[in-house]
Amino acid sequence: MAAWLRRSTSAPVYDPAFGDTALAEGREDMLLGRWEGARDLLARTPDDWDRRAHRIRLLADAAAGRRTVDLWQASEPRNPDAAVLRAETEVMRLFAAARAGRTPDAERLERAAGLCHRAAELAPADPHPWVSLLTLGRLHPNGHPEMSAWWNEILTRDPYHREGHHQALRYLSARWHGSYGTALNFAWDVASSAPYGSPLPILAQVARAEHYRHRVRTEGKAVLGLTHHWSEARALGDLRNALDKWVAHRVPRAQDVADLNYLAHGLVKAAMADRAGVVFRLLDNRATEVPWSYTGDPEQLFVRWRDKTASPSAQSSASA
Repeated sequence: MAAWLRRSTSAPVYDPAFGDTALAEGREDMLLGRWEGARDLLARTPDDWDRRAHRIRLLADAAAGRRTVDLWQASEPRNPDAAVLRAETEVMRLFAAARAGRTPDAERLERAAGLCHRAAELAPADPHPWVSLLTLGRLHPNGHPEMSAWWNEILTRDPYHREGHHQALRYLSARWHGSYGTALNFAWDVASSAPYGSPLPILAQVARAEHYRHRVRTEGKAVLGLTHHWSEARALGDLRNALDKWVAHRVPRAQDVADLNYLAHGLVKAAMADRAGVVFRLLDNRATEVPWSYTGDPEQLFVRWRDKTASPSAQSSASA
């Protein structure tokens, strides 16, 4: 049986670690109250900022509901990795509180910022403490006056830091402290200067998906003005740019699964399914709920378009 037919009968794989088995084990350790695995994992990637960002965020997500990372930092107060992970974990705890309706007060925000600055002191080359601060800035009622300084600290350490750019985009969105136009202009500026092979050209599609979710949530599914949201001329150009500048020159990165899902979703919503086949083949059945959940049942949509673009005729069109 042809490989594409075998694939079409299988359920999508949802793996938040995106195939990083060491990370999956470290997350499990965190949930069980063991921090040694996280310590060893982060020590093995001292300056791989892309992979470290993915690992830190996933470990912090697991640690947010436990005291594991707090115990690690208490045991090794001068360990830079413990400080960086503790700071990111505290930021995630504040976001979890905000989602539950418990808006963090100024004291908690300041305490979290202090943890981020302490992490930056212990890990001066690492951009992630500044990413954590950038993320934290969204929770300040009117934004934070130090955002520009924090952003420059990230760029100084890694000018094309994937996670930093995604957090900046969210800060600039209409949902937080900017507007759809501001977020798109940021995404376009980044895409124009990003090197070939960088995943940053996908930012424009992320901006579109997040704005669509925001408007549907605030105005309802019948909201006017979204008829051509996915397929207006600039959207089509942004999708082609992501294919030509990123995918055609792609070097695998830690969070490619998330970015490729945004690209696949954008292509099929823009009626460019003939170009989506190559993206689904790169995904190899690895799905994420976001952004598919913004426009319907995520698994049904992923499977539908995965199978539709897996046919030999679709593959020929996509590679033409």
